Amino acid sequence: MTTPTPPAIARATDLSIVGANGGGWVAPAGSASPADPAVQPVSPWAAFGAISDDGLVNGVSEDSTDFTPWGLTAPVRTVITKSVRTFKATLWETANPIAMSLMYRIPASGFTADGQGITSYAETGSPEPDRRAFWFVVLDGSTMRGFYVPQGEVSDRNDITFKQDEMSGYELTITAYPDDAGSTVYHSDRLPVAGGSGDS
Repeated sequence: MTTPTPPAIARATDLSIVGANGGGWVAPAGSASPADPAVQPVSPWAAFGAISDDGLVNGVSEDSTDFTPWGLTAPVRTVITKSVRTFKATLWETANPIAMSLMYRIPASGFTADGQGITSYAETGSPEPDRRAFWFVVLDGSTMRGFYVPQGEVSDRNDITFKQDEMSGYELTITAYPDDAGSTVYHSDRLPVAGGSGDS
């Protein structure tokens, strides 16, 4: 009896990505996308600054409803009833006016020191909507991924810890809202060509 030859398992390590580096930028809602993750964003885009080594988490949250006919145990249709995209990162530059603006929902210009060197601001108990545009870049050598959110907002803020052996940071979750075209996130990537160098 002939022993069958197992199929070859194709693998290409250059088609994988590690979030080795990256950054985030913010601009007024609806600002044009930088479009290319290899190009430095310019005004009105402003950088978050350093992000913790936890990197960037692109969250996907979806709910669905199944429709199963009487007499069957498997659904014949599934409808997506909720589809939310989020981005989560911890900003380490807690004295950066851009990071502070996102954390406290105050324009960056509100963090200007007075003549005595004091920066004064107040947190409201009734925050207003604070929609902005966001641009995130993930880098791994020549592989680059760009995420453009034309309409987004900080929807969750975690505790700030002040501790001797821990870096303080603003852990923020940004929710992407649909724009006029109904899209929440636009992708602009520089990826290796499939079928190029790699393992097999």
